[in-house]
Amino acid sequence: MVTAEIRGTGIGSGIAQGPVAIMASALEAPTSAPSSRTPDEEKTAVAAAVSAVAAELNARGERAGGSAQDVLEAQAMMAEDPTLEELVHAKIDEGSTGEYAVYTSFNEFAEQLKEMGGYLGERAADLADVAQRIIAHLRGVSAPGVPEPGHPFVLVAPDLAPADTALLDLDQVLAVVTTDGGPTSHTAILAREKGIIAVVGTGEAEFVEGQTAIVDASQDLVIADPSDEQLADAAQRAADRAAAQNAPITPGALADGTAVPLLANLGSPAGASDAIALGAEGVGLFRTEFLFLSSDEAPSVESQKASYVELLSAFDGKKVVVRALDAGADKPLPFLTDDSEENPALGRRGIRALAHRENILRDQLTALAQADAETNADLWVMAPMIATVDETEYFVSLAKELGLKTTGVMVEVPSAAILATEVLAIADFASIGTNDLVQYTMAADRLLGSVAHLQSPWHPAALRLIQMVADGGKANDKPVGVCGEAAADPLLAVVLVGLGVNTLSMSPSALADVRAELKKHTLEDAQRIAAAALATGNADGAKAAARAAA
Repeated sequence: MVTAEIRGTGIGSGIAQGPVAIMASALEAPTSAPSSRTPDEEKTAVAAAVSAVAAELNARGERAGGSAQDVLEAQAMMAEDPTLEELVHAKIDEGSTGEYAVYTSFNEFAEQLKEMGGYLGERAADLADVAQRIIAHLRGVSAPGVPEPGHPFVLVAPDLAPADTALLDLDQVLAVVTTDGGPTSHTAILAREKGIIAVVGTGEAEFVEGQTAIVDASQDLVIADPSDEQLADAAQRAADRAAAQNAPITPGALADGTAVPLLANLGSPAGASDAIALGAEGVGLFRTEFLFLSSDEAPSVESQKASYVELLSAFDGKKVVVRALDAGADKPLPFLTDDSEENPALGRRGIRALAHRENILRDQLTALAQADAETNADLWVMAPMIATVDETEYFVSLAKELGLKTTGVMVEVPSAAILATEVLAIADFASIGTNDLVQYTMAADRLLGSVAHLQSPWHPAALRLIQMVADGGKANDKPVGVCGEAAADPLLAVVLVGLGVNTLSMSPSALADVRAELKKHTLEDAQRIAAAALATGNADGAKAAARAAA
């Protein structure tokens, strides 16, 4: 037995060990043999299967809640997509079976998505999962899914469908390892939200059913067939982490008492109670897209206000940072964005789209101001995708005109970081969205697994831009926070504080780990660790230097 160390991208900071269980292979592909039934009979059978799959995905989404619900509902919409229905019907009319028509039509569409790359390319796997589920219904068999070996296990798969990730039994699934996917794949996103220990993007590594594996997310590492010493070390680290997570909840602070408020990233008011229970001191990023994505037209002021009142009431007396609608790129809206843009990630998205349709922005800001007037939370509102001083002036002026007291900007574009001193002379605060900031700094699509090695917020180029924003905040006596997933990495959280960041916002499941890590270091320590990371030339070097300095 030879121990093998396999590198990937760790999600979170946990460590787990157990026997490997490998995800079952996909269903056998249908044959191209002509159908023995009439086209109408085949179409009826396909329609019933599609309806059943869509209903199942919607039901799973409702049970899962959170961002998992958004993902699963999007998959349900894929199943019932009229363009795909037309493709399937055309193939059936040519004599194909329903199974073969679904298989080929969905595959052809998935290939088109892959060629587009980016967010749409990553969704090809979601489409393939929908096809498998429809074909399984047509055959009257269970769709491929998570294995059930009858004991706790480490799940290994090429990637996980959202429907599987959302409903993993965490009493049985000790950790997840995927050979495909990057840090922003749906597997990674849902793993963060649910607190699942995971390492993604391990490449062509081979695992054997039943072999023991250690999944060490904090070290971006999977150890296959570990030694007794490695197993003992992993068990001790897991116990230490459990103790830290079960420790009394206190406000975020460094060892010397320097306050570092720890806030929650939320996608709907439904997550408020869990965030509070996990010790969130407020909300550092409330995404408002859920109000807009399920409709063909913008929601009314009244309907928006009701959701904002629900959120603000849950955080009475606490800080709540709401991001104005961030549409475009991976979140197109028929009433706001332009589907004809060849590269929407660099097109009219965020504040650009909102300024183009100012009535939508005005309605949202009005709803927020009305909700603020009826509640006692400390409401802060920020604009997405700010790139210029002019955009900052536009948003802040409009928000103040409509009655909002504290207005700021998201820093996700390098130009805003470079101009941070000027931007923060106008805005009341800045919140750094590290996911997009890294994407635009490194010219590496954050949803494309093939460039995952360039998507790390540890890269010194990204860290230097973050420091520039923090310096801009100090120059204007304005607070600067981080609300990207970088804040959920405990050691990187220390680096961010060392760079001058004032608050950290993350998935609620990460709060305990970050809180425990901050308590180990003084502000002087954090500044020294940050300086060590900045003095390197790449992400791996920065992470290694920070570990050594800590």
